[in-house]
Amino acid sequence: MGPITTRIGPMTNDERAYDRGRLGLWLAGTARAEGIERRDLLRLLAAAGVGVGATTAATVGAAAPPAAAAPGARAAGIVKPLPPDRFVIHGTNAETRWSALRGTGYHTPNDLFFVRNHTVTPALDAATWRLRIWGDGLRGARPAEFSLEDLRALPAVERSVFLECAGNGRSFFDRQQGEPVSGTAWSLGAIGMARWRGVRLAEVLRRAGLSPHAVDIQPRGLDDAFFSGGVNLGRVRRPLPVTKALDDVLLAYEMNGAPLPPDHGHPVRLLVPSWIGISSIKWLGDIEVSATPLYSPWNTDLYRLFGPGHPEEGSAPLSRQTLKSAFELPWEAPLSAGRARVLTGRSWSGGRGVRSVEISVDGGTAWRPATLHDAPRPGGWVRWSLRWTPRTPGRTELLARATDVDGTTQPERTAHNTQGYLFDAVVRHPVTVA
Repeated sequence: MGPITTRIGPMTNDERAYDRGRLGLWLAGTARAEGIERRDLLRLLAAAGVGVGATTAATVGAAAPPAAAAPGARAAGIVKPLPPDRFVIHGTNAETRWSALRGTGYHTPNDLFFVRNHTVTPALDAATWRLRIWGDGLRGARPAEFSLEDLRALPAVERSVFLECAGNGRSFFDRQQGEPVSGTAWSLGAIGMARWRGVRLAEVLRRAGLSPHAVDIQPRGLDDAFFSGGVNLGRVRRPLPVTKALDDVLLAYEMNGAPLPPDHGHPVRLLVPSWIGISSIKWLGDIEVSATPLYSPWNTDLYRLFGPGHPEEGSAPLSRQTLKSAFELPWEAPLSAGRARVLTGRSWSGGRGVRSVEISVDGGTAWRPATLHDAPRPGGWVRWSLRWTPRTPGRTELLARATDVDGTTQPERTAHNTQGYLFDAVVRHPVTVA
């Protein structure tokens, strides 16, 4: 199948560049916005620089975050065990403790993988599950349907890539930068690396009869409808430009050599490498293929940047992840003076991979290169280590600073946004030497 172009010109797999054309078509009446108020889309049109009349600047924020549960509590609606030495619970979500990852190898074991749920993990029967592909972006009038057995019969692909919530690191806006934000107060454990197996979405769309007029695909999950501020936003869904869908997106049915666990999308989920986690819809039920641009709450009021340093009406929808580093060490860890230890951790990027990592053991005064144990590559992380013998008793801060293949280095601060997305600043990890 040859390259696909549309009325908005050649498409891109970066939604930021694509958004302006999508908004222009909405203004012309040729885009659809399911469940989105006209005033909110007008606000976003202004953000993209599309000329409109008077608009409102009212912003609909995300739901207030639930308080972190007490150690040992179970998260509402999560199936797998959540031992308190391995997870921190945030309402319906479970964050991996970085100290639990030390020595686990390149891939995050399924039982240690973080869980991001909007509602609760559904119980789905793989034998009766079907994926429905439909919409006016297909050549035929009839939807296509695929069982899990149908997908397994197609050429399989394996990819080792990380999944990361857009709010990973959100708590550091407040506790490190003194800038409160809304949303789940993740530290750095809303990320996991897995070996995914499945079929390319491009292959399935081709068999479903993808039309050259298709511009957006919108996957939707089978979990319960999500309510925010008393408003029913429906089931979780978020459109992708069709060129991204045809690039590297996977319909995954295995995770680290096993069928997808319930909390991670059983029986089939979308996997969108290097993009924010909301793009990788779990418990996939249907995919709309559209000849007109699409909107959902998850690419309008949610998963855009609002606040100081950003357009008053909000940024374009978020796509690629940022650059981060984390120590495999408990927060406020006690260390012994005069005793050598090996500091370990991991760094990752939504770009082409991490090429170097520097470590400071004195709060950022001096830096030393860490030894990398993996080669940089897109969608992957690198493990690193540094041998250190603490000498001076007292409290100090450990810092890890990564630089990616494109030359981007983690900054000292992240520009504030009200929903706390894409934190990428160097995190100050406290320890006490005794």
